[in-house]
Amino acid sequence: MNARCPQCGYEFEREPGYFTGAMYTSYLMALPLVFAIFLILWAFSTKTLFAVEIMVLITALLYLPLVPLVFRYSRVLWMFFDWRYGPDRHRRKG
Repeated sequence: MNARCPQCGYEFEREPGYFTGAMYTSYLMALPLVFAIFLILWAFSTKTLFAVEIMVLITALLYLPLVPLVFRYSRVLWMFFDWRYGPDRHRRKG
């Protein structure tokens, strides 16, 4: 990852732990996806306790390939949030 944006000069990681907020963003992005997968499986299940256990496992396996995508876009959303509402928004040029 670049240290600064080549287009506008925005500094991506301004301090250690900067992307900690992206973890919360990732969590908020993952919840609707996981619930949607689970509810789709629930609609076609027998609705027994064993079926629920299997659905949780299948939901985790289906969500696993989406983790890199969610990880990347949570960082993008976090940087946008910081760029748009951060403490130095008034000092930016442009």
